[in-house]
Amino acid sequence: MPVEPLSQKEIEERLAELPGWSLDDGRLTRTYRLGSHFAATAMVVHVSQVQEELDHHSDLTLGYNTVSLAVHTHSAGGAVTEKDVELARRVEDLAVGHRAH
Repeated sequence: MPVEPLSQKEIEERLAELPGWSLDDGRLTRTYRLGSHFAATAMVVHVSQVQEELDHHSDLTLGYNTVSLAVHTHSAGGAVTEKDVELARRVEDLAVGHRAH
């Protein structure tokens, strides 16, 4: 079943429910700050697990004490879809346990 791109209005509505997330160059993006490099690394592992569960992967960047994500759906021509929003929601849920902000 093909994944349909979200309209600009739908993206804005979803972003209103995802504090800290934004639309940047056609992708949903967010950077989290953590207490240490080790904490950021642990969060990357958990984000990777979620991405495998969803079979949907972001560009995931590990910094010294930061984790950044940028996601869109390749099979929808690089548009933002519900798959991207679901990944963002799942990452938001796990970020709390990592004390990421």
